[in-house]
Amino acid sequence: MTDPKPLLKSKFFWVGILYFAEGFPLGVFYDVFPVHFRQQGVDLWKIGFMSLLGLSWTIKFIWAPAVDYYRYHRRWIFAMDVLMGVVLLLFGIWLEFGPWVWVAIGLFTLLSATSDIAIDAYTIEMFDKDELGMANGLRNGFYRVGMLAAGFILVLSDWLGWTATYIGGALILFSCGAFILLAPAEQNIVTRSSVSAGDEWRRLIRHPQSLTGVYLVLLMLLGLVDSRMKIFEAGSLAWPLLIGAGVLIFWVGRTASANRNDEDRQQFHAALRQGPMFGAMFELLQRPHIIPVVIFILIYKLADTSMGFMVKPFWVDSGFSASEIGLVSVNIGLGLSIAGGIAGGWYTDRVGIFKAVWVLGLLQAMSNLGYAFAAVSLEPGAGLAPDAADRVVLYGASVVESFTGGLGSAAFLAFLMAIVNKQRSASEYALLSSIFAFSRSVAGWASGFGAEAMGYAPYFLLTFFLAFPAYALLPWVRKMLEFSRLEIK
Repeated sequence: MTDPKPLLKSKFFWVGILYFAEGFPLGVFYDVFPVHFRQQGVDLWKIGFMSLLGLSWTIKFIWAPAVDYYRYHRRWIFAMDVLMGVVLLLFGIWLEFGPWVWVAIGLFTLLSATSDIAIDAYTIEMFDKDELGMANGLRNGFYRVGMLAAGFILVLSDWLGWTATYIGGALILFSCGAFILLAPAEQNIVTRSSVSAGDEWRRLIRHPQSLTGVYLVLLMLLGLVDSRMKIFEAGSLAWPLLIGAGVLIFWVGRTASANRNDEDRQQFHAALRQGPMFGAMFELLQRPHIIPVVIFILIYKLADTSMGFMVKPFWVDSGFSASEIGLVSVNIGLGLSIAGGIAGGWYTDRVGIFKAVWVLGLLQAMSNLGYAFAAVSLEPGAGLAPDAADRVVLYGASVVESFTGGLGSAAFLAFLMAIVNKQRSASEYALLSSIFAFSRSVAGWASGFGAEAMGYAPYFLLTFFLAFPAYALLPWVRKMLEFSRLEIK
């Protein structure tokens, strides 16, 4: 007798559902809210200020330990989807922009980020390491489909009005939340610590060197907030003083730890790993080779992220219309990125994560040369209308860049998931992905200065070479993968 519900037992099927549900709220945030508010005549600076509320997706590692502690990932996802749906219903009822909007959007992004934590943790626990390539290929594709679905309900606003748009978005979220309850049950993994948060802080205070690690994470968080809110004025002494304080704490901690013997240090480090708030961070920091691996995470996709923010301005300056950019670079590019993700996932599972990371990463970087060649051929800014030959060159560069971007993402995300301890999957993956998000933000910020100073062609060529410093760290990447396979259950 055949199984009546084979699809519901497929792990890859649930990856599609989960990451559609993860991508949809992001699409609402970036596509639906700005259009609605601008049509109401809301000032551009207010709409831009809304991006600050998107920091929830970057700093989600702060409350990720709560998801590890209480687990039941499907319940987290269900609850967050239902609550996000309720927020959209409120927007459908009270359409006028007012002070309440900031609270509602902030709550919406907080709920979405929390759902993301649970989805990522559930996926990591569900898959074996030799399945993570295809899982992340599908993840990349359905995440983008979820964002496209937000664009679809945006179309409803012209036909049926904004109330119908928000009701449609709420129904999608309610449906996703209810359907996810049918997913396979979570694995029976013990994650709760016997150490209280108070005990954890007392141990940190007695060990200033470890406290430095917490301090640096908080500095990174402050840097992300400052990049949006400009808390400190240019030339302020605040950052040198804050960094100097971190150095002082580290020096005091190093001096104090010199008086402990090896056995005391090992016992203390083991105790820190059990902490409910920062235990996941210390578990990562105490792994062998973690420093070069963190640097690798920061710079692996530097070539891709450094060029990505300048691609659309390059199209504009080369004389292409908005509709042409939307069709080729956005819509067709999205489809090719999805195809690249699936192909990259298949390749990763066949050859292994380590080989896929460097092979697909190289292909991803080589696509930047296509844009460098296009920049030489098209002479952006010269005021010339693009001809058929120009279109062939730039369309070709866009096709290759979109497809190879999907290839590299599938391998890289599989690597991040592979080195995560399943006992702390929510906390560790949220922390690692935030580290990557930090580098992406910095690269995007710096890309404008680079393209402005050098011009498109030299800058795009430079981004190709930015891929190679990460390759010097591949020996440690291999060791981390071997350590994860042997030691992390």
